[in-house]
Amino acid sequence: MENLVQIALQNVNLAAIMPSLVLVCFGMGLLLINVFLPRGTTRPAAWVSLVGIAVTAGVVLQGWGNPQYGFSDAVALDNFATFFNVTFLVAAAMTILMSDDYLHREGYPVGEYYPLILFATAGAMWMASGTDMMTIFLGLEVMSVSLYVLAGFFRGQVASNEAGLKYFLLGAFSTGFLLYGIALIYGVTGSTRLTEIGVYLNSHSSLLTNPMTLAGLALLSIGFLFKIGAAPFHMWAPDVYQGSPTPITAFMSAGPKAAAFAAFLRILEYCFFSLKPEWTMMLWVLAVLTMTIGNFIAISQTNIKRMLAYSSISHAGYVMVGLVAANEIGYSGVLFYMLAYTFMNLGAFAVLVLAGKKGEENLTLDGFAGFGYKRPFLGVAMTIFLFSLMSMPPTAGFAGKFYLFAGAIKSGYIWLAVIAMLNSAVSFYYYLRVMVYMYFREPTEDYAWVGMPVGVLATIIFAIIGSLYLGILPNEVMAMAKMAIF
Repeated sequence: MENLVQIALQNVNLAAIMPSLVLVCFGMGLLLINVFLPRGTTRPAAWVSLVGIAVTAGVVLQGWGNPQYGFSDAVALDNFATFFNVTFLVAAAMTILMSDDYLHREGYPVGEYYPLILFATAGAMWMASGTDMMTIFLGLEVMSVSLYVLAGFFRGQVASNEAGLKYFLLGAFSTGFLLYGIALIYGVTGSTRLTEIGVYLNSHSSLLTNPMTLAGLALLSIGFLFKIGAAPFHMWAPDVYQGSPTPITAFMSAGPKAAAFAAFLRILEYCFFSLKPEWTMMLWVLAVLTMTIGNFIAISQTNIKRMLAYSSISHAGYVMVGLVAANEIGYSGVLFYMLAYTFMNLGAFAVLVLAGKKGEENLTLDGFAGFGYKRPFLGVAMTIFLFSLMSMPPTAGFAGKFYLFAGAIKSGYIWLAVIAMLNSAVSFYYYLRVMVYMYFREPTEDYAWVGMPVGVLATIIFAIIGSLYLGILPNEVMAMAKMAIF
């Protein structure tokens, strides 16, 4: 027994989970701090959260080029995890910055909001670092449970209650598919360790056509495709995104989606590299379906928040093009695009936070009539973010899609790249329509309620810098993304 304890202690290596450990400690500390704060006081919690993210970022960056493995190699803090961890922290920091004044405006200044964001971010980190199915599942559940609560955080609003309940029920259902897939793969290979599964399947070629193996791959894919918001598992996204608090909608569209892509990419490349022709064909079809459904339904939306939800579905389809390419430029394009999408999408939602009235009103196209003239800075900022979302140079969206589509062309998926570019052209309509309302419609409001809180202003400026920097000078970040892939 003593030897077993010694072996267990030798395999721990807390350095491999140190970033998430720091974040969880700050989250638990915040829960205690909130007990002693006066009711309705949330600003100290917001600042402590930002300090926690800054400290965690410092720990994360120490892992670049210095991989750490722990818990019998069930967790890997490698360059891949480090790159995604930076994306998660950027999304969390921007969400927290735009939240405090918003919570007070909506009448829900509850301090537990911020620890939940930190816990969700920690879960996302475990998903990106997990090299064992159980580690990835643990991270997924920590992240998901936090998001279920955050989606329904405005318990006095019917839309928020509906969002939380729908996300919880459908999320639990998709988790069942994921667990069943893990069970089948474990039954075939006798392991939940990603590298061991891959080696076992590669050395037993007869198992590659085993119905249990293929069913396990399919069920695992369903679980992750739900979290990504890919068609035909996307139906939860528009209602949940529209009903959730706007900063949480922004966070869900970037951080958790990036975490799902990180875990899915690692599993596909580590476990099922011997089945690459099968899963690339499956993802080819789903990528086309996802981007097409997302774009064409977004055209008919008049609520900007709901339009951005369908837009998020279409962007998941673009990122899946990089998975289909399954080469260096495609995989690194996935990492680059998720970081770029974090800047441009959270920036757009930050503008919505300011433009909206209490009760999430004024987020329709009519509500944006003349907004660009009445609030010039916010109008220009929104235009930059929309240009980036529609992939106009010299923005981050253009550079990101260039790498994704180049990866597909390099692997011979010419038609997939053509379809993706046509879909991107379709998206011009509903993004440009927002600009038309901002600048070519007579204002029906004076937008006197639109203030410029420091936190939201910092978020918008940070998002503008990120969206333009990654578009004008993408090479350095893309080089780091290439260093991060397997």
